[in-house]
Amino acid sequence: MAEKPIHTPGSGCRTVEECQDMIRRSLRTSKVKFLKEYLEKAGCGVGDNFIKAVNCDKNISGGYVRGEGIIVCSNQMNIQDEVNQVVIHELIHAYDDCRAANLDWANCAHHACSEIRAGHLSGDCHYKRELLRGYVKIKGHEQECVRRRAMKSVIANPYCSEAAAKDAMEAVWDVCYNDTKPFDRAP
Repeated sequence: MAEKPIHTPGSGCRTVEECQDMIRRSLRTSKVKFLKEYLEKAGCGVGDNFIKAVNCDKNISGGYVRGEGIIVCSNQMNIQDEVNQVVIHELIHAYDDCRAANLDWANCAHHACSEIRAGHLSGDCHYKRELLRGYVKIKGHEQECVRRRAMKSVIANPYCSEAAAKDAMEAVWDVCYNDTKPFDRAP
């Protein structure tokens, strides 16, 4: 699940229809096209209804659910860049789910690995995005951001206590942070 940026207090200002239009624009971006292509190469096609805009009850930006697809929380979106980031982040989860036949989202290590990869490869932790969230750090900001955001998501997993999430993150960090597939290197 994607963490909500802190620079947008309260709820977003997009209707489901506006957000669906933003998703359509997102589908034309190079990174989204690339991820969709690799999902198809891995045997998991992305149909027209795979990414949907919905109103969300929780303070999250979106999510991926196996067998159902990706949701983007329209009531949490304000600008196109936010929609693009959610779509990219969740497509990385979908790719992980597709390529790993035994991925178990109830397994804290599996979930942590996919969150680490999505945070690192999506651009969620770009320096400018971190500044907008109110995090100012010159050195080491990207890895710290990936850790923070991945922990927040894994702790939200009902199967993972905070201690289990922390242990899982430490156990898989090196392998998962350095796994850049389907990219040649971290974008």
